Amino acid sequence: MEASKQGFMSLEQSNKADKIRESALGLVSTLSFPAVVQIADSMLKSSEVTLVGFEKIGSGHCTAIVRGKIANVRIAVDVGAQTAREFGQLVGTLVLPRPLPNLEEVFPIGSRLSDLLEKKPYCRVTNQAIGLIETRGFPTMVGAADAMLKAAEVQLVSYEKIGGGLCTAIIRGSVADVAVAVEAGMEEALRIKEDSLNAVTVISRPLEDLEQSLPVASCLLEEQPQPLLLPVNIKEKELELEMVKLPDLATLPAHMEAEE
Repeated sequence: MEASKQGFMSLEQSNKADKIRESALGLVSTLSFPAVVQIADSMLKSSEVTLVGFEKIGSGHCTAIVRGKIANVRIAVDVGAQTAREFGQLVGTLVLPRPLPNLEEVFPIGSRLSDLLEKKPYCRVTNQAIGLIETRGFPTMVGAADAMLKAAEVQLVSYEKIGGGLCTAIIRGSVADVAVAVEAGMEEALRIKEDSLNAVTVISRPLEDLEQSLPVASCLLEEQPQPLLLPVNIKEKELELEMVKLPDLATLPAHMEAEE
């Protein structure tokens, strides 16, 4: 009985689930994390697709995964491939019109789709730009991140390692501050080691799908009003009355003065 309840879906959710199962799959692979983030941003803005996430398999290989209608997916993949070529980092692309359910069970190509069905509320991030600097070597990335924080009013939210010695520092802030910070980080990375800079990108206005797929520090999340929690059972405090024992009048000595 409980299992049947857990597996129950409304008619609306069932229809959405059918659409997802019938949706096409698009993959664009590259050799840089900033490049794959820029690719995902261009794919989302070029066509009506859903970004499932990023798959990092090591040695610098990163893949952006999108789902949607076959025509939309083809357009998004073409735009993503062109963006990868501009970075000089294109590895390969793939479009599957209708992947079989067995693929979705094994490969990470539908991990966020169940969350989309449930319409889980997303705590939006403040409207800020994203800056990414990818270097060869961890020390160079740390130096670049330090230079970025000192050059403008930005916040370091996370970093990514994709193998092959490639590390990416991720910052957020206003578009102007991020642009200044990224330029300072590039100069510092080249000062530390001339050939250490691998890729750089600035995304001025990321879409919600992209924000959900990137790591974001809790300090950047807008505070959401929390419900006031009240106790379920409110009991009045019972006053404990202390019984006062009165003396026995019969045992008390009588002091009576005769009236004159």
